[in-house]
Amino acid sequence: MSYTSANVLLDIHASALAGMVSSPKHFARWAALAADEDYPDADLSEERFRESLVSADEAALTALWSRHLTAWDFAEEPQWALDTPARTDERRAVVYDRLRFGSDIRKALDNAVPVAKLPSPTVITRKFTPWYTPERTAVRSFYWKSYEGKLRAKGWSDAAIASLDEASRAVVERLADPEQPAARQAKGLVVGYVQSGKTANFTGVTAKAIDAGYRLVIVLGGTLNLLRAQTQRRLDMELIGQENILRGADLNDLDSLVGVDYVSDDDADWPDFVQHGGRPSALGAFDIERLTTRDKDYKSLAQGIRALEFEKREPTRPLHDPANLHHTAARVLVVKKNKSVLTKLVKDLKQIHGLLSELPALIIDDESDQASVNTLDPKKWEAGTTDRTAINGLISQLLGLLPRAQYVGYTATPFANVFVDPGDDEDIFPSDFLISLPRPAGYMGAQDFHDLDFPVAEDGRTFANSQEKAHVRGIYDSTGDRLQEAMDAFVLSGALKLYRADHGVPEAPFRHHTMLVHQSVRKDDHAELALRINSMWHQAGYSSTAGHERLASLWAADFIAVSKARASDLPSPTSYEDLRPYVNEARRRIGSNGQPVIVVNGDSDTYFEQLDLDFDRTPHVWKMLVGGTKLSRGFTVEGLTITYYRRTTRQADTLMQMGRWFGFRPGYQDLVRLYIGREEPFGRNKTADLYEAYEAICQDEETFREQLAQYAVVVEGEPQLTPMEVPPLVAQHLPWVRPSARNKMFNAELVEIRSPGRPIEPASYPLNNSVAHKRNTERWRPLLDSLGTAPVSFSNPPDSSSLLTRTFEALTGIVSHDDLLGVLSQLEWERPRYFDPHLTYLRQLDGSLAKVDDWLLVSPRLVSNKRVEAGILGSVPLSLVRRKRQAGKTSFGRIASVEHRTAAQRLIDNAATQLGLHPNQNADVGPTTGVILLYPVVDGDSHSDVHAVVRNGSADPSQIVMAFTLIPPRCAMSGDRRLVRFRAKDSRHLNDARIPVS
Repeated sequence: MSYTSANVLLDIHASALAGMVSSPKHFARWAALAADEDYPDADLSEERFRESLVSADEAALTALWSRHLTAWDFAEEPQWALDTPARTDERRAVVYDRLRFGSDIRKALDNAVPVAKLPSPTVITRKFTPWYTPERTAVRSFYWKSYEGKLRAKGWSDAAIASLDEASRAVVERLADPEQPAARQAKGLVVGYVQSGKTANFTGVTAKAIDAGYRLVIVLGGTLNLLRAQTQRRLDMELIGQENILRGADLNDLDSLVGVDYVSDDDADWPDFVQHGGRPSALGAFDIERLTTRDKDYKSLAQGIRALEFEKREPTRPLHDPANLHHTAARVLVVKKNKSVLTKLVKDLKQIHGLLSELPALIIDDESDQASVNTLDPKKWEAGTTDRTAINGLISQLLGLLPRAQYVGYTATPFANVFVDPGDDEDIFPSDFLISLPRPAGYMGAQDFHDLDFPVAEDGRTFANSQEKAHVRGIYDSTGDRLQEAMDAFVLSGALKLYRADHGVPEAPFRHHTMLVHQSVRKDDHAELALRINSMWHQAGYSSTAGHERLASLWAADFIAVSKARASDLPSPTSYEDLRPYVNEARRRIGSNGQPVIVVNGDSDTYFEQLDLDFDRTPHVWKMLVGGTKLSRGFTVEGLTITYYRRTTRQADTLMQMGRWFGFRPGYQDLVRLYIGREEPFGRNKTADLYEAYEAICQDEETFREQLAQYAVVVEGEPQLTPMEVPPLVAQHLPWVRPSARNKMFNAELVEIRSPGRPIEPASYPLNNSVAHKRNTERWRPLLDSLGTAPVSFSNPPDSSSLLTRTFEALTGIVSHDDLLGVLSQLEWERPRYFDPHLTYLRQLDGSLAKVDDWLLVSPRLVSNKRVEAGILGSVPLSLVRRKRQAGKTSFGRIASVEHRTAAQRLIDNAATQLGLHPNQNADVGPTTGVILLYPVVDGDSHSDVHAVVRNGSADPSQIVMAFTLIPPRCAMSGDRRLVRFRAKDSRHLNDARIPVS
């Protein structure tokens, strides 16, 4: 046996793995077979394999195994996996077992290719007939393989590609089979995060759909040419490719290139466009014909009509027959959501006549909650008719003309789409599926700007452990407007990017560097603000001694500490003098053309063409952007590093879409800053904390996603939750959302939510109703007698949030399940029957569903310097707690503190162990005991509001909200694991999501 070189080993392993298409197999046998002809003396030992994995010179072999192991890790329910979940150590162990690998090579592979334990997309779906099988995709995957290769060339990891593969497959498999004889439409919605890469998902969906047989793809790409062109370019570059754009034109023949997109104007990125190696039709696949180009939307011309005519290889068979379908070119259009453009398209389609009934088509609606939703008031419709807004009506016509069309909407703010009338078959309600995409790796979202569920006290927060402290700079009356500081931060962060690029950090993410200023929706305000910023820029003295001293001070006070805590692995200047040359270059770039500020607020394509703000075609955009609505929808602000935000709004989805500071910030996450208003004038004599408002919305959205994930689990082959039942679930969570059709109501009624081992925390207590507060307090009063007088100590050990052990004290007692149920059954809420779905579940814990014997009642005490204690109707003194209702809502935010809830959850999770209570208490939380955290809450803005409800050691019961969090024991569930249950309000309309109001 001779020494086997890296190239030989790679060749053998590649051949062996290529034979394992469907599953991992005995590797030694397959490797021996692969080596038998050409490399009979090759060293195929596990020791040689292990050496190659740890060698930096043999990275290609590691990359090969990474692709295959990741594919097996991500495979959904394959027969060979022995029911192990995807992306787990258990699944990887099964893979190794089938490969017959020993312990040493397993360890080496685990180190080289760790299991990517990424979350799956959450899928809420109707039952569907599987057709998109592995066997079918293996035969037809030309464009998906090409797209996959392009993503890998862009630096995507195998895990990220596998995650996209999984998420895009979840969409395509729920569309109708393009080959099936019967026409069927499916409608779905894909929910991503703001600026999180939804385009990558629908590009993957498009690739797989056309591979499978869809032959007309219509992408609705924004309301402006700029947005449409961004989407067109992305599809051209990463999916359609050079050969389909050239359509046979010779790159060496300049005359043939006249008018050809990207080539004729020497686009610098043309070499990066995907290359298929020849015309796809000559390679056994099919071509893609572009019916729109980078600069031209769909035109109503004779050529357009001819381009939509499909030739059949077998004229007597329908187009959707495989004999015709897979030999026909696909047509792709990227069109604006514009009445004129869509009217032209509808007009041309009407002229094609009979073929449309045979044409598998896919409509992808980007930002589907913008312009696509019918916003007309149903009360103003004529009897028996449905009036539609222009774009909604044209989408409806497209669906009517194309009976085999599938509709997939994409958005980060889904509630408008969820509340489309499901009873309107011609509208865009996602009746077949709703897919929530996981938060992608490297994405800066709500969790990166807010300390959500963060247990560390304010005085213990640092740049390292607090997102708010690292990235957020509040604007208060006491701080002044901080606009100059924000501008200085923009210059400094730009200089630091240039420094990093000059010291080995890849510079591609630093191509653009932008600051967003969003203070008003009014155009006059934008002009005035831009003029002010422009004046400030020229007076800032960035080349003067005073200017450099100001920057040096900000760098020392802010950027040094944050970068040290958050990006210690990136190069950092040792002194401001090292940074100074880069400050000068940043200033030059920002002030180029004498225009450091660009106002972005126009409504016309002409306006945006004059801006010259094309991030794709402009080498470097280093500018401050001032604007409003146009900066908050679909418009991706590349390189955004500093945001200055002070605009108020009452609409949650509008506020969420304005979160342009969310996105991918590779190489400069530590430099990102959000200057945001914390005391903005709002209404009459009121102020709004915009940062708190964002946090509340983010928590709402995350809770909604968590609920979808919880209820997406299939029980006995049936979905617990279908798209038709999502609207009432949303309404439970967001009380301000109502059905769009005011003359209809939900037919699906949420009747039970089961929460074994999970917190139940109602928040919608009576508002401005002192009588109801007093009655609720009186109902809780008997249970307070169970509380002992000696405080009990609880502790939480060190974890990811803190390296310290955290403790708190509480009064505790045991109450029976019947006594607790008696109290909960009588409580009054702001919304009638608000708590009923939980109460239905809790009532069954008497043994009919499961048995809960008793509950540990816990009344936490605040730390002594903040503690206000008072008796409640003669009870032992309890620690009063201040909470504030969320802006614009009837509900509080979080009731239980994170530390208290963590301790309670630990008791439930370790149900059979000793509590760790005071030695004299000697109480256990056993497997049939739940935990109640009970808080006497004062609804107020400050600590003085708490003191105001206490007189002579007693709290006014009419000013107290007895708020609570319950955690039932884990055993409190049925054998079928069902967690949510609905019923139809009117059995005559069992399959209808909405019914007429009687």
